[in-house]
Amino acid sequence: MHTPIVSIVIPVFNGQDTIERTVSSVLSQTFSDFELIIIDDGCTDKTLRIVNHFSDSRLKVYSYPNAGLSASRNRGIRIASGAFISFLDADDVWTDTKLADQLSALQEHSSASIAYSWTNYIDENDNFIQSGSHLTFNGNIFENLLVSNAVESGANVLVKRTVLEQVGFFDETLKAAEDWDMWLRLSSQYEFVCVPKVQILYRRTNSMSSNVVRQETECVKVLERACASRPEETAFLRQKSLANLYRYLTFKALEGAPGRQKGIESARCLLQAVRYNPSLLKNVRLVLSVVLKISAVVLLPSSQSEPFLNRKRATS
Repeated sequence: MHTPIVSIVIPVFNGQDTIERTVSSVLSQTFSDFELIIIDDGCTDKTLRIVNHFSDSRLKVYSYPNAGLSASRNRGIRIASGAFISFLDADDVWTDTKLADQLSALQEHSSASIAYSWTNYIDENDNFIQSGSHLTFNGNIFENLLVSNAVESGANVLVKRTVLEQVGFFDETLKAAEDWDMWLRLSSQYEFVCVPKVQILYRRTNSMSSNVVRQETECVKVLERACASRPEETAFLRQKSLANLYRYLTFKALEGAPGRQKGIESARCLLQAVRYNPSLLKNVRLVLSVVLKISAVVLLPSSQSEPFLNRKRATS
């Protein structure tokens, strides 16, 4: 029986609106020696009916009671037979050379065990929203990832199965930031290589809700755990990492439908970002843009504040 080179794990819970596009982006890869493992995490909608319409021997579906994203990924890892494993969320999309390019990068850089690519953001109709960070780090990138999560999502990496098993599976106790936790644990022991091309299309929708407090709690937990694992190396990076985290959460709080509470959360995160990095105040364009959006969300009705949120984010 043939053993595929790559195993792709897609956890899905009620993903009927996006799963067809996601699976199609895998089956259209230029690299074809893979197995596609779909973990049905207790779906109650039409997801399985849609998936079963695909006629491809590489696609396998495994159904379980609902247990969450990390548990589903871990189930996929245990089933996977490939020498390399990649993960894809059920609403995200790959470009057709994603696997081929990442595998080539790992073959060309024999010291690396994990490859990642650049990310852009799309809406529910696959329309471009904004560019990702497009950060390129190679080699020992633990400190880089601590300060800024260049990998950006769980839909990105191609990782050697052996190193994934060495560092342990996804932490099922985390309610958010489980991706960042995994990349930090991997980067603490193994080298990364970047494919400097946009190959991950991460989907954002207007209906999404952002639990910023939960994300803040879990991200801080992951950050502190990583710092504790290498205290001497991270002592001077902790404050910078916290500043970047709260800057990210400032914008995260404003995603989705406008609401006064979102504005309050965004303002709180902005103050924290400035607390950890006062030099942010020098970026007048950025600060004014955020303050304008926060003010609109807090003071105006939703119908009037939405245009302010749809303006492009100011960058540093």
